[in-house]
Amino acid sequence: MSRPRTCLLLAVLILIVPALWAGPAFAEGPGPSGAGSGGFDVKTATAAYLAKMPPDKKAKSDAYFEGGYWLLLWDFLYSSAVLLLLLNLGWSAAMRDRAERIAGRLGRGLNWSRTLLYWVQMFTVITIAQFPMVVYEGYYREHKYDLATQTFAPWLGDQAKAFAVNLILFGILLVPLYLVLRLSRHWWIWGSLVSILFLAFAVVISPVYIFPIFNTFTRLEDKAIREPILGLARANGIPADDVWVVDASKQTTRVSANVSGLLGTTRITINDNMLKRCSLQEIEAVMGHEMGHYVLHHNYKGVAFLGLVTFLGFVFLNLSFGGAVRRFGSRWGVSGIGDPAGLPLLMLLFSVYFFFLTPVTNSATRIEEAEADLFGLNAAQQPDGAAEVALKLGDYRKMDPGVLEEDLFFDHPSGRNRIEMAMRWKAEHGPGGILCKQEGCAP
Repeated sequence: MSRPRTCLLLAVLILIVPALWAGPAFAEGPGPSGAGSGGFDVKTATAAYLAKMPPDKKAKSDAYFEGGYWLLLWDFLYSSAVLLLLLNLGWSAAMRDRAERIAGRLGRGLNWSRTLLYWVQMFTVITIAQFPMVVYEGYYREHKYDLATQTFAPWLGDQAKAFAVNLILFGILLVPLYLVLRLSRHWWIWGSLVSILFLAFAVVISPVYIFPIFNTFTRLEDKAIREPILGLARANGIPADDVWVVDASKQTTRVSANVSGLLGTTRITINDNMLKRCSLQEIEAVMGHEMGHYVLHHNYKGVAFLGLVTFLGFVFLNLSFGGAVRRFGSRWGVSGIGDPAGLPLLMLLFSVYFFFLTPVTNSATRIEEAEADLFGLNAAQQPDGAAEVALKLGDYRKMDPGVLEEDLFFDHPSGRNRIEMAMRWKAEHGPGGILCKQEGCAP
């Protein structure tokens, strides 16, 4: 396939992916009056919930979330500068040469180790270089907005654990990836396949082997909360015998829950902040949403979508990597795609690709979240619980953004849209969750 045709294919796929992912469109709202079939006014009820958020809290939430828009740019520019410095200062080539010398002393049977030895050096340097930004974003800023609970020492301990986990996991990826990049003529196809398989592997092992490194998981003992959650799971075909509680309060004030895992590793988890801050109705609303992700196969769809995005990323890499090496490779000491010294360039190009793809990936995720919201309302039948939780999520998510703002920057529906969906559901359902068919049956 010629380069112009490949470029056209890439552009078309990027544009149509959100439309393909969306499935049936979600209605934006009820009729012009905002009233449901029984006279319940959706817009008035939505406004009443939004008014419950104090102005100072709303301003703080807006400032935190809007600051994240700028951090997307600064993170991209900062990480790009670090990667370019590694190339232009010759550090990447020097780390490759050092890795090859060490691998040579280890013996010919361990030639694969040069990629791993290079990765250890490069990842360590990048981690040190980016540490100031990590401290600002992950520690200082979270404390400034009252979203973090850790003191610096335990926070730093978690960062050290994350460093070790990423060092090992991406080391596992890079060894076979660079073998493919060196040996295959169609490296961009096979490289994307290796990356997609790694992604699926990471999703499978994370709930059981990765998450417990950072937090303690215990069985939920309170029957008054556990049994309604398990009843909801059984009613929706989710194979779970226990509900697990994660001690997230040692790190954050945020409320969350999830139904995670693939291929027999499914686990229902609720964080202890939710148990402390939320009513049973709110918990049921959240668990209905999370179970929606499971029943609607969002885990599998998410892996498939990221697989497609990864494949297109390798297409982009195929179009751009060779040209950059032909122009600057002699200065950088990079010979080609199979040279580990070119990893900073590979990462830089992927960074550019994902930065400009942010609205697409956000839209795909936001669509799934809206689907799970609707599933949760039908499963748990707790519209007011869902609205109250949306307000709690407003601690760190802007509640009422503009339409374009939401499309570009939100990977979840805004608080206003979530509350409006809940109120619309409430308007159309009578007591016991029976769909309104007669006048006067609205709650």
